[in-house]
Amino acid sequence: MAFLTDRKRADRWGSAKSGTEHFWRMKVQSVGLLFLIPLFVFTFGPILGGTYEEVTAYFARPFPAIVAGLTILVSCIHFKDGFTTLIEDYVHGVWEKILILGMTCLMYALAATGLFAVARLAL
Repeated sequence: MAFLTDRKRADRWGSAKSGTEHFWRMKVQSVGLLFLIPLFVFTFGPILGGTYEEVTAYFARPFPAIVAGLTILVSCIHFKDGFTTLIEDYVHGVWEKILILGMTCLMYALAATGLFAVARLAL
């Protein structure tokens, strides 16, 4: 074993196919959420507790609707990517595929439901 090259020792330990891309994607999503979450809190906070008519009138304006939609979409995709990484690291076998597929479907369904709700309020 002492005479093996570094490449031969690393053989079958996986490769860096999409790790860098995933890393940068998570960082960009994190920075996006760093700006979107406070914007969402400050735009959604004043209307919290209002009547249905007040809320629909508020979300009929483009800025609050766009901020809410972007926050929902980026949050769900970021959570899906983070959960996928967690499952890939700690769960193996059939359960890995089941959990990743289930969480992916759940997050896209949640994002679609949230965007539909915002669009319904805005239009």
